[in-house]
Amino acid sequence: MSKKELHPKDYRFVVFSDEAAGFSFLTKSTAKSEETIKWTDGKEYPLVKVQISSASHPFFTGEEKIIDTEGRVDRFKARAAKAAKLRASIGNKVKKAEKEAAKKAERKDK
Repeated sequence: MSKKELHPKDYRFVVFSDEAAGFSFLTKSTAKSEETIKWTDGKEYPLVKVQISSASHPFFTGEEKIIDTEGRVDRFKARAAKAAKLRASIGNKVKKAEKEAAKKAERKDK
């Protein structure tokens, strides 16, 4: 394959539309589409609907959305709670051992 055959030749203007955000933009693309839309310049262009764009993506909007389809966040929170509980119980055991050691030392001093 030569370098001339490497790039597609069917570039054309296409409108990409993020319906949820009410955002669309016109750019060149090779994306296929059966639908068309009349753009602000009065011409009709192929329309490609997208699920997410810069108008709705959390990275660009600054919103933090957690999409947890597999329960990862819940499992992480459960592990963190278990670790905190373990740390607390170990802390209690250490305090108890220190108190007993202090009592033994007190008994020896008497």
